[in-house]
Amino acid sequence: MSDLPVETKAANTFDPEAFSLNMARAMENGGRALTAYLGPRQALDPKDRPPSEVAEVIKTFGMVAQYWMSDQTRAADIQMKLGKAYLDLWGSAMRRMAGEDSPRAIEPAPRDKRFTDPDWKSNQFFEFVMQAYLLTTKWAFDLVREAGDLDPHTRKKAEFYVQQLTNALAPSNFVLTNPEVLRQTLSSNADNLARGMKMLAEDIEAGRGHLRIRQSDSTDLAVGVNMAVTPGKVIFQNEVMQLIQYAPSTEKVLRTPLLIVPPWINKFYILDLRPEKSFVKWCVDQGVTVFVISWVNPDRKLGQKSFEDYMKEGPLTAMDVIAQITGETKVHTIGYCVGGTLLATTLAWLAEKRRDRIASATFLAAQVDFTHAGDLMVFVDEEQISALEQQMQSDGVLEGSKMAMAFNMLRSNDLIWSYVVNNYLKGQTPPAFDLLHWNSDATRMPAVNHSYYLRNCYLENKLSTGGMVIDNTRLDLSKVTVPVYNLATREDHIAPAESVLYGSRFFGGPVKYVLSGSGHIAGVVNPPSGNKYQYWTNDNIKAGSVAKWLKGATEHKGSWWPDWRAWLGGHDPEEVAARPVGDDAHPPIEDAPGSYVRVKA
Repeated sequence: MSDLPVETKAANTFDPEAFSLNMARAMENGGRALTAYLGPRQALDPKDRPPSEVAEVIKTFGMVAQYWMSDQTRAADIQMKLGKAYLDLWGSAMRRMAGEDSPRAIEPAPRDKRFTDPDWKSNQFFEFVMQAYLLTTKWAFDLVREAGDLDPHTRKKAEFYVQQLTNALAPSNFVLTNPEVLRQTLSSNADNLARGMKMLAEDIEAGRGHLRIRQSDSTDLAVGVNMAVTPGKVIFQNEVMQLIQYAPSTEKVLRTPLLIVPPWINKFYILDLRPEKSFVKWCVDQGVTVFVISWVNPDRKLGQKSFEDYMKEGPLTAMDVIAQITGETKVHTIGYCVGGTLLATTLAWLAEKRRDRIASATFLAAQVDFTHAGDLMVFVDEEQISALEQQMQSDGVLEGSKMAMAFNMLRSNDLIWSYVVNNYLKGQTPPAFDLLHWNSDATRMPAVNHSYYLRNCYLENKLSTGGMVIDNTRLDLSKVTVPVYNLATREDHIAPAESVLYGSRFFGGPVKYVLSGSGHIAGVVNPPSGNKYQYWTNDNIKAGSVAKWLKGATEHKGSWWPDWRAWLGGHDPEEVAARPVGDDAHPPIEDAPGSYVRVKA
């Protein structure tokens, strides 16, 4: 049977034959999607299958249920609470059907985009379904929040799992209970479902048994073609990274070059998207000699690469190469996200070794203390990390899709379910968007490195407390005395602003904490030309909380980039003639962005 949907005879005309054929095609592609999902799992021997994440969810919900079921009065009260909510909804619905002006039992949140279609409020059936869902969701959260015997970590996990479950079961995610999708299905004779199921099958096949949701149309987006196109060359490479030097665009440049250490959890070109958004290009145009690490996308044979290997073969090796090319023994540094955690580790190691290699350090949405590490902590406890280590031991790496899904789950309505509805129910290909294309371009992580990071940072919080040991060297952040520019973003779910502010106090030198508007990506990748968002400054890094810090902060409109450039120049204003790319000992290997970044997970 052809994958092509049957054309409707006329717009908005229901054609039973076309509807039937399109439904048949939808079911055929649904079967194809199921086969793609089950295939890799059936090939595994049962004893080789990794522990299921579902077991952790069941265990957590079991602890919540135990609290309520251990007391009959308590259990009856919570059931009565839901029953009363349903009776109030029924009464309100009956009065509205009779033409009375009765308020709804519950309203969706003002920013909830799932219920914007007019039929959610004008059609009594959809209005009833929406309210029943919202009341049930509220009750489910109350079950967790009012369970008195739960420890804070279990409560946080339970709230997270309730959020995922209720988001998944929203009526907007199903054809028959989403008025917009239902109208489209009837008016197009199920053409939308035929297209959507075809995309679903393709996305599961692309993920080799895991759903790789397409968040952007990649047809006209390609690394090195219209993203990551700032002119430069790869001038060094080893097993762990390629080092890129970008060609100057000004006659004079700062004497001290800049080394950017991006996260290896995803690819460096988040800082070099389209030219108008590129932080790298902007830095070059501001007279900075820019070097960027492009991390390898590791496979099984690199699974034993450690956090120490990444430090030594990454930023430390890069500093040596930069010194040979430029003649400068010191560099300005930037570390983004986990790249910032690695940079802080490197700074502490250099301080212990009394090696003066760093002129300044800038951290972009990066954590050095994990006391307030935010939503990702729901994945961090001994049992979950042990299960993940068992899986990584089998594969040698953590597949990029696993990490990408974890990040997407932090904002599942925006980054998962909105695309499920748009792609697979409405049958619409999402528009081209460079940032979301990057978000879907996942990377793998070496098992040994990732295990060390999770245990030493998230689980045991050793970096800030002086317990982390690298290369037989105990690290102490208070010995890091270089100037620090510490950027947080206000809506960050990955490196919360509270966590970044608290981490500022552990450095031994001057720290400028800056808070940017928006989140982990948009708050960082915010070019001045866009004139979007804002940033706040306040010299008091010991304010105690972001809320208190903001009371004494000054708000500035637009991007933080010029503020950072002024800060950088204030510490090292000397300029020299622009430098050529590479030297005789380090001739260009290939054009930027290099080959490592092109390897798909």
